[in-house]
Amino acid sequence: MGFLPLVHAAVPNSVGNLGSLLETVLPWAGLAVPFALAAAVRRRSASAAVAAGVAAVLWLGAFWPAVAAGSAAEKPNLTVVTHNVGAENPDPGGTARTLLAAGPDLVALEEITDGALPAYRRALDKALPYSVRIGTVALWSRHPLADTRRVVLDPGWSRSLRAEVRTPGGPVAVYVVHLPSVRVGLFGFGTGARDRNIQELDRVLAQERRDKVLLLGDLNGSTGDRSLAPLVGRLRPVQDVVGGGFGFSWPAAFPLTRLDHVLSRGVVPVEAWTLGGTGSDHVPVAARVRV
Repeated sequence: MGFLPLVHAAVPNSVGNLGSLLETVLPWAGLAVPFALAAAVRRRSASAAVAAGVAAVLWLGAFWPAVAAGSAAEKPNLTVVTHNVGAENPDPGGTARTLLAAGPDLVALEEITDGALPAYRRALDKALPYSVRIGTVALWSRHPLADTRRVVLDPGWSRSLRAEVRTPGGPVAVYVVHLPSVRVGLFGFGTGARDRNIQELDRVLAQERRDKVLLLGDLNGSTGDRSLAPLVGRLRPVQDVVGGGFGFSWPAAFPLTRLDHVLSRGVVPVEAWTLGGTGSDHVPVAARVRV
């Protein structure tokens, strides 16, 4: 397990998307290192101890930038929060108050329902007076919005939008996206619909003319998953840039992976963190950037 950061790219996706499944939980491979070291001590095996040490070095080489918090040279002027609030969330008002505690300038919500929308509006509209909701995604902003529109990734879904946010640092194109879910089943890691939407989103982003871009939302995959490479190649994951932890966001009861993301282009990532739990099965993620 400890050597997986070195060999995961060789695991093919041709059978059940096993490579993507492995990469989704790859940081947890480090748990094998202390067990291997303990076994080496118990067996008094020098070769096993060396192997455990090599595995530890490989894991740190792969993930040290993520776990080590960088020192920000820039002061942030935009705080963003994104959260899959959960369609069955029993407390939308309390959820919104948890998000507002971060002092956000932008709040992106996914899985928002008609029934819950009034509660979110009551909680968010005063602090963030500009908003747009399309399908099951929505964006609230402290700054004026322009050119708000649906982004069609799949004609059968309405789970993505684009808006221009007129920040004091200049206009920013903001995308709010909820990609299709993935499933682990008898035939492997089911990612077909998500991966098709990734390709379409990549095409949309390739046509984006604004220099400053933020992509907020539930991508139903970690940025280590090779299937997300087109997006990660265009936009930088703020969490990966600034470090300070893995930012795991799902499942809320015991987060194992980061499905919820803030990706950026043309802005300076400064900080990233997760917020407290809500009535959702995801935890909210937040970031500060310099526009």
